Amino acid sequence: MAKTTLTAFAKRKAAGEKLVMITAGDAPGAAAAYAAGIDIILVGDSLGMTMLGYDSTIPVTMDDMIRHTQAVRRGAPDAFVIFDMPFMSYQVSDEEALRNAGRAIKETGADAVKLECDGSAAPLIRRMTSAGIPVIAHLGLLPQHIRAVGAYKVVGRSSAEAERLLADAKAVEEAGAFAAVLECVPAALAGEVTRRIAIPTIGIGSGAECSGQVQVMNDTLGVFDFTPKHAKRYAEIGKMTREALAAYAADVRSGAFPAPENSFK
Repeated sequence: MAKTTLTAFAKRKAAGEKLVMITAGDAPGAAAAYAAGIDIILVGDSLGMTMLGYDSTIPVTMDDMIRHTQAVRRGAPDAFVIFDMPFMSYQVSDEEALRNAGRAIKETGADAVKLECDGSAAPLIRRMTSAGIPVIAHLGLLPQHIRAVGAYKVVGRSSAEAERLLADAKAVEEAGAFAAVLECVPAALAGEVTRRIAIPTIGIGSGAECSGQVQVMNDTLGVFDFTPKHAKRYAEIGKMTREALAAYAADVRSGAFPAPENSFK
């Protein structure tokens, strides 16, 4: 599969071709995603919950993200990979944000970074893109703000929120973001945002009018019992894993494993 390039994003939107993004946090997952024809791999800070066992994305560090993104790059050397900037890696100052984003690109080989933000981040996005760091903006529900907002909820249901989101999308576009993730935005509003800006929108729980979609791999594979409303389960890997491990345990206890063919003479 040919690698998705930065210039392809706008071209794909203009042509009406949907972009497909999935999260991954390790080499096997990245290799599977690339082999399946996924356009973009996001190393999301959601790995704090899906892989590291935290109850939110807040504890995830730059070192965590760098280690996992390096693994993803090894698993999918030719994929378009996005590094999700973790909580407090870019909020203290523009200088620190630039250093951390530069470190992300240099140490992992990622193609771009993602910022959870609103329109106020436009100056930072402009500085990053001027420094040669491609940026995708994440608007709508911002999981890194969970302590401040208190709950994961849809953003943009009131007219004031809708107008603010439209303004934020325009601001990040003008600042140089090459795309915008829209998380948990009402479908009609996400469609309006998509029509009003030239850059692609990548939806998660934001309807079918977005230029593409992103999902957390563990949600699509059914790794956990809980499935968010915005996700669709395409497999039952969690159940299959439990059944396989139970069968292994039973074989060991009964003496059926290891058999002669699993042993060395």
